[in-house]
Amino acid sequence: MSEPQQRPLEGIRVIEVGQLLAGPFAGCMLAYFGAEVIKIEPPEGDPIRGWRVLDNGTSLWWRSLGRNKKSVVLDLKKPAGQQLARRLIDSADVVIENFRPGVMESWGLGPDEVKQSNPKLVYARISGYGQTGPYASKPGFASVCEGMSGFRYVNGFPDQAPVRPNLSIGDTIAGIHTALGIALALLQRERGGKGQVVDVALYEAMFNLMEAVVPEFDGAGVIRQPSGTTVTGIVPTNTYRCKNGKYVVIGGNGDSIFQRLMEVAGYPELARDARLANNAGRVQHEAEIDNALAAWCMSKDSDEILQLLEQARVPGGPIYNVADMFADPHFQARGMFEQVEIDGKPLRIPALVPRLADTPGRTDWPGEAIGGHTQQVLSELLSLSPEDIQRLTAEGVIA
Repeated sequence: MSEPQQRPLEGIRVIEVGQLLAGPFAGCMLAYFGAEVIKIEPPEGDPIRGWRVLDNGTSLWWRSLGRNKKSVVLDLKKPAGQQLARRLIDSADVVIENFRPGVMESWGLGPDEVKQSNPKLVYARISGYGQTGPYASKPGFASVCEGMSGFRYVNGFPDQAPVRPNLSIGDTIAGIHTALGIALALLQRERGGKGQVVDVALYEAMFNLMEAVVPEFDGAGVIRQPSGTTVTGIVPTNTYRCKNGKYVVIGGNGDSIFQRLMEVAGYPELARDARLANNAGRVQHEAEIDNALAAWCMSKDSDEILQLLEQARVPGGPIYNVADMFADPHFQARGMFEQVEIDGKPLRIPALVPRLADTPGRTDWPGEAIGGHTQQVLSELLSLSPEDIQRLTAEGVIA
């Protein structure tokens, strides 16, 4: 059996002090690509261990989010716990924290303190509104920050309450930005630089997704509005219900693609209509085009619609739920699920991207028990004796 390939972040030690989602997702990405991630948890553990669907008292979500991490339980409200955390941070390349600004400083673990003993440390901070500015101290959950970023405003239908996806997307997007910021800071450090702070705000991570919203407002006074299942100014791109009750997405907004789409849908007169020859004209007649495509889709089952679109070389696809993903051969061929074992039972968790051809990431183990690596990490990295560990356990500093 060949040795596993070396991953790009092997040799990088990360101390993850965050909890819930944004910080842990960033740590999960780094661990997947080879970093040694030591997750410091409070005695009760990361709250996500008890969220959503549980199996034997532990969240199935945790098995994915906690993968490849070493769990160390330290009570950071106690001075002895803070001292141990400081020693771990002094041994590290990266810290990830997503507490309210000022919390780490109150424990003597802020960047100004730790850089004195570890000047090459990359210190990643995630918060709702960033470390500076008038809102810095406000609590900022993803749902609130998604609203302030402008993201929620453009989601949903006109004259209805804005819609959120059934996901904590603001946290995940912030986690991805954090992993990117850490990688950039490490690259700069390797080029002879020093450690630096990576300041990620949830609302700013979502603001980064807003495409042309800012220049359109500043340059033309246009405020992008919610548009249901369409995208303003691009026609046709929409979701349509089919005869069997399933939905398909059709993206026919290229000029030649539009002609092929209307031909296969049985509207040759629209395919050759000079009014619709370019996107500007199609935007003016969006309702006419959408009504035609809606009628076509309702006349056939979704599988037939998608087959016809593929034959005509028109981008189209289904709306999948997770069961559909599991059954899809492309997901399987691309290795989008990885199997782990939990107490001898198989469990599939998502693979992570990006996909690197020569140094891919992988799951070495699923999220494990609270404090499962406390003794190993403290004895190996900090040279604590069994007597030290026993004493600290009795004092409630570690677990």
